[in-house]
Amino acid sequence: MKTHLLIIDPQIDFCDPNRGTLYVPGAEHDITRLAEMLNNHSDQIDAVHVTLDSHHVFDIAHPVFWKDAEGAHPAPFTIIHSADIEAGRWQPVKQELYERALSYAKALESDGRYDLIIWPLHCLIGSEGHGISQPLFDALKAWEAKGTPVNYVHKGENPLTEHYSAIKAEVPDPADPATQPNTALLASLKDADTILIAGEAASHCVANTVRDIAAAFGSPEAIRKIVLLTNATSPVTGFEGLAEKFVQDLKAMGMRTSTTAEWV
Repeated sequence: MKTHLLIIDPQIDFCDPNRGTLYVPGAEHDITRLAEMLNNHSDQIDAVHVTLDSHHVFDIAHPVFWKDAEGAHPAPFTIIHSADIEAGRWQPVKQELYERALSYAKALESDGRYDLIIWPLHCLIGSEGHGISQPLFDALKAWEAKGTPVNYVHKGENPLTEHYSAIKAEVPDPADPATQPNTALLASLKDADTILIAGEAASHCVANTVRDIAAAFGSPEAIRKIVLLTNATSPVTGFEGLAEKFVQDLKAMGMRTSTTAEWV
C-alpha cells in the first residue's frame, strides 16, 4: 500500500503571520501539524510532493500589471472583470497585452471558478517569502535524508496566467508546456493507494489542485484515494465559503477527510 503526501504551497508568504505578504490565518499551525506528522510517521509515507507558488513581480494577478485612467495601480484584492477592461477602467500597463488580458479575463469568467483577482506581491522567485516555512522544511530535510528526494513542483512562473492548481494553469498557454496538465505528477499520484493532501490555501490552490486531480481520476473509486487533512489547510480571509463548497463538492465525489493525527 503506497501513501503519498501532497503539500500545497507551504511557503513563508502564506504561512508566516509576521513576514508573509499574503498570510493565511492559521497556516502556521497547519504547517506545524504537518511537520509533526511527517516526523512521527515518515516510514508510512512513500512519497512526498511539495508545490511552490513561484511568481514574477510583473504578473497578470499583481498590481503592477494594471493601471487606471490616471495611471494608478489597483489595490490588492481588487477584482477585474472583462467589462472593466472593455470600459477602460483597468488596462494593462503594456498596451500590446490588451487583447491577451481581455481574452484571459473572459476565459476565467467562462470557466466559472474565479474572477481575476489582484493579489499582493507574493512568492516572488528568489525572495524570502518563496521559501518553505521552517518547521516543515526541517521535517522535509529529515525525510529526504532517509534516501528519497522530495518532488518539488514549481507553478506560476508564466506571468500571463494564474496557476492556483498544481495540475494546470487556470488558462493554459498552448505555447508554454509548464501551464499544461502536469502528467508526471498525475501519473505518480495515480500509482498511490492513498493521497494525503494539505497546505495553503483551502479556498484556492488546494481546492483547484484537488478538483483537477479528481477530474483526471474520473471514477469515485479513484477519487476515494484522496484524503484531505482538514486540520492542515486554511482558507484565505474572505473566501471561507469557497473552501467550504470545495470540501462539500469533493466529498460528494468520493474524497475523504481526516486529520494529521487520525489518518494513521
